[in-house]
Amino acid sequence: MGEPIADRPLTQPHGDRLSPGHPAYQQTLDEHAAALRRGSMSYVDPLTGLSVLTAGYLMARGSCCHSGCRHCPYLA
Repeated sequence: MGEPIADRPLTQPHGDRLSPGHPAYQQTLDEHAAALRRGSMSYVDPLTGLSVLTAGYLMARGSCCHSGCRHCPYLA
């Protein structure tokens, strides 16, 4: 068994990693949710064009890597 999962939906990033005030907050949530539905390990950030790992992929790893991932499912 891995680390405990944070008490929030996998579709919701930690507030310190993506603020609701972010200019592309809803678009980012939509991209992440679509990637989760597809079973993708990542999606393209709508503002930066960088690849962002999904919570589903990170959860499958079994533990936090302490790299500051936006969708870390372990970060409370």
